[in-house]
Amino acid sequence: MLHEVAVVAFHGISSFHLAAPSAVLGAQVDGSLLEPGAGAPGVGTPGERAARTLPYRVTVCAERPGGISTTAGYDVVVRRGLDAVATADTVVLPSWDLGAEPSEVLLDAVRGAHARGARVVGLCLGAFVVAASGIADGREVATHWHAADELASRYPAVRVRSDVLWCDDGDVVTSAGVAAALDCCLHVVRSDHGERVASAVARSLVLAPHRDGSQAQFIPAPVAAAPGPDPLETAMAWASSRLDAPLDLDRWAREATMSRRTFTRRFRARTGTSPAQWLLERRLTHARLLLETSTMPVESVARACGYTTAAALRQHFSARYGTSPSRHRDAFGATPPPRRG
Repeated sequence: MLHEVAVVAFHGISSFHLAAPSAVLGAQVDGSLLEPGAGAPGVGTPGERAARTLPYRVTVCAERPGGISTTAGYDVVVRRGLDAVATADTVVLPSWDLGAEPSEVLLDAVRGAHARGARVVGLCLGAFVVAASGIADGREVATHWHAADELASRYPAVRVRSDVLWCDDGDVVTSAGVAAALDCCLHVVRSDHGERVASAVARSLVLAPHRDGSQAQFIPAPVAAAPGPDPLETAMAWASSRLDAPLDLDRWAREATMSRRTFTRRFRARTGTSPAQWLLERRLTHARLLLETSTMPVESVARACGYTTAAALRQHFSARYGTSPSRHRDAFGATPPPRRG
């Protein structure tokens, strides 16, 4: 069944933000990934492997359909009104004009969609509409760092995050600005269809496959380009190829020909996170892929991802994704596992 997505446009909208949901949710991937019980990518008949769009139907709508101006200097024609919001499974608010107050008609449409169980996604300044509707009161919301103080001042009932790429509270998802809108939409695909489908979409759009939501929005001191091979990239690749083994920080730093202290400082400057947190995310992402694409017991998945016990994997997996490895496999796995973990 198609998942109905309503993207709300308004006069003066950024053409990039308007296009981002359609670009990601409307991307084409290897059709074998979308077959029930599908195995690895490329497995199946030629018909099954043919490129297919994801099972989303994206509809752009507006409070007043017709010609809608964009910041790019051209207009777009929007044919649907807010009736599309009333039937959508996901409602996307792609940015907003901070000089305009959202109308009660629009806010009522957002509240009504949320009340009947739709997911509401606010991209960048779209978080202002989410906050104005009241559906995020008492919750964390993300927005572009430059607008965070204003959002917090206007809507003190929400907790504003200016230091993350997105916040996912299940039925309310908000993101930082510009490119983070793509990351957030890719996160929506990952939540709905699993890691391997999201990776296929990222590959199709030539996007980074996984920028974690907790990654810093703004990294003020990027590492200068080195004249030869990048030592940090070399060290990251070295660690990524050894996810099944314990990784000592001193040994890791030596791969970058740096002291432990220098490596840690430059790693955070490059990625916005610590080496330990970066490694945890890589291991959990690898665990998701193994759960989705193999029949390995959870104990074996744990060992392949550097955990000494399945219990350790379950603890980190549950803390990060809000579910267990077994439930994730039940939802996204290619074939039933031989045993439960």
